[in-house]
Amino acid sequence: MIGSMNMFIFTFLVSVICRKKKKCRPESLLAPTLLSFSRTMESLLLLTVQLFFLVNILYSSHIMYRRSGLSFFHQTLDSYALSSPILIQKSGSMWVPKKQKSSGGWRPKKKIYHRDHELDRAIDLQKKPSLILQLKSIIQSQKHQSLFLRDLEKQVGFVQKWNFMSIIEKYPTIFHVGGGSDRSPPFVTLTEKAKKISNEEPEARALMEPILVKNLRKLLMMSVDCRIPLEKIECIDSELGLPQDFKKTLIPKYPEFFSVKEFNGKAYLYLENWDSSLAFTAREERLARKGILNSSGAQKKVRITKDGNYLGPFAFKMCFPAGFRPNMRYLEELQRWQRMEFPSPYLNARRYELADPKARKRVVAVLHELLNLTMEKRMTSSQLDAFHSEYLLPHRLLLCLIKYHGIFYITNKGARSTVFLKEAYDGSSLIDKCPLLSHNDRFMALTGRREINSCTVMPSL
Repeated sequence: MIGSMNMFIFTFLVSVICRKKKKCRPESLLAPTLLSFSRTMESLLLLTVQLFFLVNILYSSHIMYRRSGLSFFHQTLDSYALSSPILIQKSGSMWVPKKQKSSGGWRPKKKIYHRDHELDRAIDLQKKPSLILQLKSIIQSQKHQSLFLRDLEKQVGFVQKWNFMSIIEKYPTIFHVGGGSDRSPPFVTLTEKAKKISNEEPEARALMEPILVKNLRKLLMMSVDCRIPLEKIECIDSELGLPQDFKKTLIPKYPEFFSVKEFNGKAYLYLENWDSSLAFTAREERLARKGILNSSGAQKKVRITKDGNYLGPFAFKMCFPAGFRPNMRYLEELQRWQRMEFPSPYLNARRYELADPKARKRVVAVLHELLNLTMEKRMTSSQLDAFHSEYLLPHRLLLCLIKYHGIFYITNKGARSTVFLKEAYDGSSLIDKCPLLSHNDRFMALTGRREINSCTVMPSL
């Protein structure tokens, strides 16, 4: 190797001398051959130097790997699994990074997040009804219960205007288009059948009022300071079923329960009186109806079933997706989690450290109860994350929801990701419906959409 290097250097020097000093005469027979040979040796010398440096770098990396026991590639994957909560979509499933110990060190293992196509379908089924109900509200808000088509763009914008125009054309049983002559511009109004059903909405709102008051009180009781900013309640007013003017109509009507006060320049809704009879979650009420919550004495040993469900006072109902097959180790860990006691969501969260497993299970109960207080038992992930400070939710809320995929389901259908409470649905249909949702179903029946008979109506309390 050294001899070859010396030969390359000698050739390189000869070429330089021949070029710069130009002592080789043109009539010399060796000059052209020597110059071409020197150029070839120059390129080979450069290539040899590059290979030498590359081998040196690879050898140094190998020594560092053997000393540390962990390659830079593995370190990069581990840091990604710990820091990145982003989901990588795949057809029918999502990849979720998960750390798992192996013989080569800590490596991330890809865990499949199974899709629930029925709950995805529930988002698609809600698109047209939401447009129809929104147009109905716009028409009813007009002075003469009719809307000029030229003013539709002012209400919904230029892009959405065409979606509403197609809705008006497609459902003549709900919307009637009149005018269009020289004297009057075209307008849209509700048909007689649609008006008759719409007139029943105040009755449904009256049945909803005690439910709304109760749910608002429970929301405030779960918060750490028994107060929530009004702007955050306005973000979920449609999910709760609150009227748009609830600050003027509902809140002042119950001064014994609510009050609005300024704090740090923001308007907050405060809870005036604590009611211990409301400090029970929907999960506890379901177990009490089955006689499990108040069972006394020594309980017999019960093993968890393959679907993840366990009969116990601290257990949650599990609804695993069809493609999920838990092994025995997973079921044993789930059984220990189902049997573990945890504090009530209505106790102040500041008493507990989030690192405690019981406190982490309490967070699951808080999310479970929050979704139960909504009409359709679902909220967007951004709406849930907005209440981080009020309920001391974990920073990585998305990973918490993914971990307990037997209780919650996250779908990316629609404009925003939505979190479902799985036990509240039978396929794509909501099991228990409040009076307002039942009224909306009767109105949507005018489109020819079949009503779901399996759903029951919630009592007005």
